[in-house]
Amino acid sequence: MSPKISNHYLKRGPSSIRKAQIEFSNRTDSENVEVVNLAIGNISLPMHPAMRERLFNLNTQESPFTNGIVNYTETTGIPECQQAFKHIIESQSNKINNLNCLITDGGSQAMELMLLGVCGPNEASKILIFDPSYTNYISIAERIGSKIITYTRLLNDSGSFDSIDIDSLSNMIMQEDINGILIIPADNPTGKIMKQEDIFKIAELSVQNDIWLISDEAYRELCYDTNSSSIWKIKEEELPSISGRRISIETASKVWNACGIRIGALATDSLDFYEKSTFEYTANLSANHIGQYIFGAISNLSSNELLSWYNKQREYYSKTINYLVDDLKNKLPGIIISKNESAIYLVVDFKNIVPNNFSMSDFISYCAGEGTVAINNTSYTLFMAPMEGFYKNKINGKTQARIAVVEPVEKIKLSASILSMLLNIYLKIN
Repeated sequence: MSPKISNHYLKRGPSSIRKAQIEFSNRTDSENVEVVNLAIGNISLPMHPAMRERLFNLNTQESPFTNGIVNYTETTGIPECQQAFKHIIESQSNKINNLNCLITDGGSQAMELMLLGVCGPNEASKILIFDPSYTNYISIAERIGSKIITYTRLLNDSGSFDSIDIDSLSNMIMQEDINGILIIPADNPTGKIMKQEDIFKIAELSVQNDIWLISDEAYRELCYDTNSSSIWKIKEEELPSISGRRISIETASKVWNACGIRIGALATDSLDFYEKSTFEYTANLSANHIGQYIFGAISNLSSNELLSWYNKQREYYSKTINYLVDDLKNKLPGIIISKNESAIYLVVDFKNIVPNNFSMSDFISYCAGEGTVAINNTSYTLFMAPMEGFYKNKINGKTQARIAVVEPVEKIKLSASILSMLLNIYLKIN
């Protein structure tokens, strides 16, 4: 006999972005197979030089860790790290008064604090998100008992996701007990960019209905062929009462290529929300002190240095994504690929090139669990994330996957060939 495990754990499966990696770890031949991991946004580029300098000099006199002691910080985080996030937000002409930043263990921890403050565990109020949405919002909401309502967007054959109808959105808010709207302007997973005028219309709804406006701005600076958009661009003079209801999720992981230091932030212009979320976060004591110190170097950069860095990241991802899109269309004729306007993701839909009974989730499991192809005497397999995990209504993602364009360029250039070969083998045996 063994002790009883909670029903929550018994029903829990792995996150869509980690599923393939976990299944691959159980393979008996894993040591002999090279993986191209397009399932998770695990950036392969180096951090900003100022951050790298601190990383490489943790044992110098300038470092607070030279004596080998790594203390907790204040729950809110060290001031320099807080200032780094404020500096980034303000670097694109977003001048915000009374902006508060709570430093967290990655953006995911900020998401949980936001959900707890907006709709709480097992309360009547709900948060409205756009389906598909980043899978962690759905998973964390299920974990803590927060209620989610979704506005569904579907991928059409041209690669475009449905636009948002403001009247329909307004009706949903009035019909449900909505206490907050979550947007992802540079969108994960769709790659869409929410234009500033559309953010303004949603902000108007938040003011009219006296609810929170939450924005996940992890990819704010990664917008292609257009300017970035943000809730922080809205001025109080343009929309009275917008101040005091805005919350953004910030992270060092993406634009700053620092996934592993696990530093994020909850930024808000509501002092009350900031104080209450800090009280909630005291149970976690504080975020990673070393990670905060490394990321804090960004606070010392000039605005021009920040803008130069953003341009460098955009140029790299735009070129890499465009290459992969063209190669996928060439190797897999008929595939539907989302139009990438921002962030580092593509949604691919196989519905026009596979049988009706095809399951993307099963195909991804095959690739991770046993699939392999040979290129230049090397055995490869490829990971993607099943889109089922990004939709609250999972049937919408049955033949879709999210691709994270994060591997080194040499692996990206192999991706379409590996995927095409794996799919051909899978379809022959199923």
